Amino acid sequence: MTTRLHWKRGAFSSTYRILSGDQEIGSLRDQTFKQKSDGEIHGERYRFQTQGLFKQHTQIMDLEKQEVIGNIRYNSWMTKAEITIRDRPYHWKYENVWQTRWTLTDDQKKILLSFSGGMTKGSIEGDDPGDLLVLIGLFVTNYYTQGGIAIFVAVFVPIWITMLNH
Repeated sequence: MTTRLHWKRGAFSSTYRILSGDQEIGSLRDQTFKQKSDGEIHGERYRFQTQGLFKQHTQIMDLEKQEVIGNIRYNSWMTKAEITIRDRPYHWKYENVWQTRWTLTDDQKKILLSFSGGMTKGSIEGDDPGDLLVLIGLFVTNYYTQGGIAIFVAVFVPIWITMLNH
């Protein structure tokens, strides 16, 4: 059975709301300066804790059991991620250059979830892959979006300041 969900986020909000029709079934709340996000979907709660400085990775924790159940590793080009959940591999990647479509696949390259959207809303479709993968798909996208913003600020703010001083 195909799952069809959608998500919303305010322009300056740190929370993704995951909806099935008009009913909110979950959320993903980012705590940027603490490098962690808390997700909840259908009553299951997870934490995404990012570690490292230059070669970052994220641990996935089941909050009810208080155990690490997975890991996310990012590529240098900010276009792909390798996910492991309880020794099962998954792959996240952007599907277009505008970064408005992305997928989660299994180790056989079967698409489990397809995501689309922009900064404030989007959709999710898949053949019932499991709730945690929905959260992971949004988390990785948010991680790369924040990284892109940080790079933009690091590059263009000094240029802008230099131009103002001349």
